Amino acid sequence: VQLVESGGGLVQAGGSLRLSCAASGRTFSTYTMGWFRQAPGKEREFVAAIGWTSSTYYADSVKGRLTISKDNGKNTVYPQMNSLKVGGAAVYFCPAGRTSSQAMAAIGAEYWGQGAQVSVSS
Repeated sequence: VQLVESGGGLVQAGGSLRLSCAASGRTFSTYTMGWFRQAPGKEREFVAAIGWTSSTYYADSVKGRLTISKDNGKNTVYPQMNSLKVGGAAVYFCPAGRTSSQAMAAIGAEYWGQGAQVSVSS
C-alpha cells in the first residue's frame, strides 16, 4: 500500500483545513485508515480512524473539531479540521492497515504516508 498525503499548509487560527490521503496498491475499502500528528518536539499521537465499515473513532482532543471521512471510489481518506488553534502546527501522517481503529490508535499500522505539514498562524 502506498499512501500520499496532500493539502497541508498555513491556516489562520480558528480556520479550517482539509487534508487528503490517497491510497494505492491494495484493496482500499477493506483497510482501516487513519490520521496521526506529530508536533515539534513531541511524540506522534493518534487523531482519528475510519474502519472498512466507515465507523469512526476519534481522540478526545479532536472530538467536535475534526471529521474523518473516506471516498472508496477515489481511494482517499480526508480529515476535515475546524477551529484550528494557535500552536497547533504539526505534521499529519496517514496510516493504513488490516486492524481495528482502536488498535490503530494504540499501536499504529503497517503502512504510513510521508506526512503533510500543517501550520497555524495567529
